[in-house]
This record gives sequence, structure tokens and C-alpha cells, in this order.
Amino acid sequence: MVKMEQVKSLREKTGAGIVEVKKALEAAGGDEEKAIRILRESGAAKAVKKTDREAKEGVITTYLHSNGRIGAMVKLYCETDFVARNEEFQLLGRDIAMQVTAMNPAALRPEDVSDASVAKEKEIWIEQLRQEKKPEAMMEMILAGKEKKFREEGALLSQSFVKDPTKTIRDIVTESVQKMGENIQVGEFVRFEI
Repeated sequence: MVKMEQVKSLREKTGAGIVEVKKALEAAGGDEEKAIRILRESGAAKAVKKTDREAKEGVITTYLHSNGRIGAMVKLYCETDFVARNEEFQLLGRDIAMQVTAMNPAALRPEDVSDASVAKEKEIWIEQLRQEKKPEAMMEMILAGKEKKFREEGALLSQSFVKDPTKTIRDIVTESVQKMGENIQVGEFVRFEI
């Protein structure tokens, strides 16, 4: 029999729902570590389903670089105030604000990078390719690849995470969705610099 204290403790650690926590603890025979593994494994399948749910709670987090001359603010949304108060959720927001401070993204998603900035870069790429005497037939394919890379590097969600370059910001948000059991979305962000 799973005790309510165990459910409460694991819910606070993971941010998962009461029912999921109770089922995981029962399946793990009360072993908290096993229950956490069960929640993570089941969370992977649920993360995709959760993106359609409305996220209207959340926090505004900040990061200020040690020199005090550069920083950022980020809106991070979730579904419930319970998760919004979760320390891991707030740390996720701070990590994203640090990313904005360090990498200065132009947009949230690659498709949001402005066509005007892509057009400016495209002019430079075309000139470079002509100087390299690339055949016209290859230029379109090369330009498409360069545009894709430019958009991804300029978009927060597709940037490599500064703390772990093997993951993107989208990856760490997805991991948090799996762990906390709620839809999490990055909202607006702003970067300040002196």
C-alpha cells in the first residue's frame, strides 16, 4: 500500500500528476527510484500529447551575467501553478534566460527568423558561392542548406544548449515536459546589454 506522504514527496520531486505518481509507486513496490524511472519512461510517450494542452500559468525568470552588463528575461508557461512553483521548472526558466543572454537569439522558432535578415545573408552567400565558382545547379541546394542552418542558429528552440551542446533548448524543454507531466512552452524573451 502506497502512503500519501510518498505520493506527495514524489509529486514534489517530479511535478507529475497524483494519479501517475501513485501508479508508478505501486508498480515499483514503493521504491521511489524505480518509480521515478517508470515516470520518466511513461513520460516520453506523453510529452507529444501534452503540447496541445493549454499552458497559461508559469513564471517570468531572469538571468544577469556576472559582469552586470548583460541579462535576459523569459516568460515560461506551464499548465498549473503547482508546476510553476516547482524549483526545477524555475531552474529551467533560468537556464533558458542564460541561453538568451549568451546566444542572443533573433526569434523563438526557426520559421520566426525574419525573412529580411535571411535575404541580407542570402546576398552574401550568393556572392561567396560565385567567388568559389560553384555551379548554378548546386547553388540553390547550397543556399537552402545555408538558410536552414542560419534560421536554426538564430532561433532559441533550435540552438545548442550552452550547458550541454549535445542538446537543443527544445530538447531540454521536452525533457521537462516528460519529467513534470505538463505542457511547457517558452513565451516571449528579451535580452538587455549595456
